[in-house]
Amino acid sequence: MVGHIARNSDRKASGEGLCHVTLTDGEVIARVLAGEVDAYGILVERYQRRFTRFATRLLGNREDAEEALQDAFLRAYRALARYQDRQRFGPWFYRILVNRCRSMLAQRRRRGMLERDLSREPASHVTREPDGDPAWLLRHLPLDQREVFLLRYVEDMSFEDIAALTGVGVSALKMRVKRGLDRLRRLEQEREDA
Repeated sequence: MVGHIARNSDRKASGEGLCHVTLTDGEVIARVLAGEVDAYGILVERYQRRFTRFATRLLGNREDAEEALQDAFLRAYRALARYQDRQRFGPWFYRILVNRCRSMLAQRRRRGMLERDLSREPASHVTREPDGDPAWLLRHLPLDQREVFLLRYVEDMSFEDIAALTGVGVSALKMRVKRGLDRLRRLEQEREDA
């Protein structure tokens, strides 16, 4: 449905001259709520690349990320009428996407599809992975640390914006980043020592 919306939005936008006018998120949402369903494709197009990158890094693979993203866009679409701060679609959508990613990770764990958490494995297992792979290192951070690390250093969000997004205090977020960086340094050192 989201892909259909995006394709139809391109046609509709070009037909109405919207390609030359940048609508705010709030204006797009108002159009959708007024019955112009295809306008939702503007939001999908605006945020899809960024959110796909984030979800891929959080989940570890693009296929799961695309599934989580599709589901999150559908959930956001269904909840638009209840959404209050219409000028800030991005942070609101992040919450939906992060919750969907967390659910997918929990489902994987229940099905036994996740690898063992390296924090419980002996250090000798760390050397199995190729050197110089930052994605591998990130996958071995606990989810709460990986999430804030990606939001801060990949998505370039401020701690205040991350706090608003996650509901976690700024000082707690900074501590998660510090612990995550400490863990990444330990993993990298273990690989170098091996």
